Amino acid sequence: MDKKKVLIVDDQNGIRILLMEVFSTEGYTMYQAANGKIALEIVENDVPDLVLLDMKIPGMDGLEILKHIKEMNPSIKVIMMTAYGELDMIKEATELGALMHFTKPFDIDEMRVAVNMQLKGSSVKYV
Repeated sequence: MDKKKVLIVDDQNGIRILLMEVFSTEGYTMYQAANGKIALEIVENDVPDLVLLDMKIPGMDGLEILKHIKEMNPSIKVIMMTAYGELDMIKEATELGALMHFTKPFDIDEMRVAVNMQLKGSSVKYV
């Protein structure tokens, strides 16, 4: 089975490093981008299975990036990361196809469970 690919899009280096570490230990192939331009190049060239996308990114914001991702490949799963209180944006992100969102500072274990559920959900065997 191919390793699932996860792309982290956040302008904060610390968050990218943290998430890269967490999810590479889960066995995923990891990609990271600090802005929308790099993120969309990765989406085009490497086609991640799931994108963890920060809502507030200088330049092209999260909603714009989300729109582009869904236009390029509607099957890519997107989970948004937001600062507190961006409820109107969360609603719009959901309408654009984001699966769920985490408010920063997020619980890393909750995020790990959510990502694993999205990526390993179909292959989980209940015994």
